[in-house]
Amino acid sequence: MHLRSWQTAAAFAALGTLVALAMMTARAAAPVALADSADERLAFDVDEGSNLNSFLRQGPVAAHLLLRSGARPRILVAFPAGNSGVGLWFTPSATPVHWTLQTEPRAITSTDHAGRPLYGIEAEASVSASDLGIKQAVLSSVRVLRDYEVLDKAPLSVLVAPELHDQTMTWARDRLDGAAGYRFSVAVTAGALQGTHLVADGGGKIGLKITALTGEMPLTPQGSRDLLEPGAAADPAARNALSYLSYREKFLAGSWRFDTYFGRDTLMSMRLLMPVLAPPAVEAGLGAVLRRLAPTGAVAHEEDIGEFAVLDHQRAGEPASDRPVFDYKMIDGNFMLGPVAVAWLLDDERGRRGAGAFLARADDRHGEAPRTMGADLVSNLRLVLRSAQAFAGAPRIANLVSLHEGEAVGQWRDSGEGLGRGRFPYDVNAVFVPAALDAAARLFASGLLDAYLDAAGRALFARAPAMARTWEARAPALFDVEVPNVRARRAVTAYAAAVGVPAAAALDSLGKEPVRFHALALDAAGKAIPILNSDEGFALLFGRPSAPALTQAITAVMRPFPAGLMTDVGMLVANPAYAEPEVQARFGKGAYHGTVVWSWQQAVLAAGLAREIGRGDLPEALILRLRDADAGLWSAIDAARSMRNSELWSWAYRDGRYEIAPFGASQADADESNAAQLWSTVFLAIPRPVLR
Repeated sequence: MHLRSWQTAAAFAALGTLVALAMMTARAAAPVALADSADERLAFDVDEGSNLNSFLRQGPVAAHLLLRSGARPRILVAFPAGNSGVGLWFTPSATPVHWTLQTEPRAITSTDHAGRPLYGIEAEASVSASDLGIKQAVLSSVRVLRDYEVLDKAPLSVLVAPELHDQTMTWARDRLDGAAGYRFSVAVTAGALQGTHLVADGGGKIGLKITALTGEMPLTPQGSRDLLEPGAAADPAARNALSYLSYREKFLAGSWRFDTYFGRDTLMSMRLLMPVLAPPAVEAGLGAVLRRLAPTGAVAHEEDIGEFAVLDHQRAGEPASDRPVFDYKMIDGNFMLGPVAVAWLLDDERGRRGAGAFLARADDRHGEAPRTMGADLVSNLRLVLRSAQAFAGAPRIANLVSLHEGEAVGQWRDSGEGLGRGRFPYDVNAVFVPAALDAAARLFASGLLDAYLDAAGRALFARAPAMARTWEARAPALFDVEVPNVRARRAVTAYAAAVGVPAAAALDSLGKEPVRFHALALDAAGKAIPILNSDEGFALLFGRPSAPALTQAITAVMRPFPAGLMTDVGMLVANPAYAEPEVQARFGKGAYHGTVVWSWQQAVLAAGLAREIGRGDLPEALILRLRDADAGLWSAIDAARSMRNSELWSWAYRDGRYEIAPFGASQADADESNAAQLWSTVFLAIPRPVLR
């Protein structure tokens, strides 16, 4: 066997297991295709930038096949089961290559060397390349594959050398704790396998049969009748993505990179989709969050399951175990749960009818003594009230809710630079804390929590209304930014030149008044980080802004970039034009939370505008401004309709217009976008203005 392409110690360490692995593979059963059955079958493709994505869910199989074209070819299959996956990375190609899917994936089952079941897919593909050098295969958790994609390294214990048989390369191994693991093979159907190189046939093509299997426990799909109500929008792409990501155990945040539970993503998606979600789906989403709460009531951000949990326990010096490990470093989810719960248990007639029964339900915690959903919710609201006490008593910056000590992230802008190195996020303090306090007050007043509160708890909850009023009145103003008009014009002109876009329309939109907006965050010293941002949408959706506050928010956001956030291809989530050049450099269009478009952030603003327009207590002139903003936002949303279900996208400016640039297609991009993203499907519940 030729191992020139494996230049890591891991590959050589793995050689000692080759004989055993070959025996395992030899004894494993041949894959068997799943027969058509009454089980719902879901199959769809998404082409996005350099990525060809093919999704399949049938019976116990759910898999996402991704073929990446371009100069960095890759085959990857991600499974929601255990958040597991397999991937094959090729050496960079001097000439960009192009993949074609010859046969759609079909669901298969097999068994491993010990007779344990494996579930996966087979598919055939071809690639236009004269020679592809195999760099590395990784079989493990999607978290490991994610890290390998970004860091080009993986734990030595998960890497395995292939078995070669004729024109087929097969990688197979047990999970690190000895449980059923993974099998991945590529069989050459056109061209030839020469050592660790795939060489084209006379027509310049390489053909491959791809087989990928996992031994992780399959999830239970949320059936179509239990997922959406008849009123959901007739958008096949969004319905496909949502269906693929929806399971009775949990909703997946996005595929391929986030093929498991994320607390914030679940809560925000439940809130936006709630009008069209069937009750079993809403309760599955809320239940998934409640049963993963920490003893303190904190909402879990992400879960380490499957082999990534095994790795966690090994690193901690513990025995091998796949007991889930939960990440509680995020703070925004702690204050989202209450408002989302209120939206279902009190504000939605369907949820209100079954509120008591839902709260009394056992939470079926992972390997722990179960509690009720009601006790879980109370534990979270206690955390909210205790976290808000200091500011309610003395409303100053030092008493705001900050990121956890030692953490650089804590809310949805959770890349290293997403908050501009701030410590006190605007959205958490100005929107979600007041909304959570209001939720605690309303739930307490409703009597739904009586069975779960003692005398001390009732005394604490009785303070919630006054605390909510203090936070709502005092917190937003601490994030006020005002840029004098002359300085704003200089900043916009300079920034436009720096990023290569015109400034005329942006300058025209500034008028003669100062530019006013809320800072993205405050730093540790309480100084505002002057990055114009899309988080104003949260205030419209979860709060009750005054008429002046609404006017300021809409004016700032709806200006054309680089004065505001609006472009031809969507609303950007950040604009650093008013910040220092050093900060601007960290918020470019290749940054994950930079001058890029996130689909769900547009949905938040659209839903927020609809809510504010329907309030009934605003001046008619302001209602007209809100309607104009709504129309402008939807024009931008429609311009990028093909990307609506994706996680995010970037842009390029050519021939006098902004054009879509899929995020991850450029070498300068920090990461890549998910082709199916849970909170990007929320437009199923947000009709266009003309339909309202």
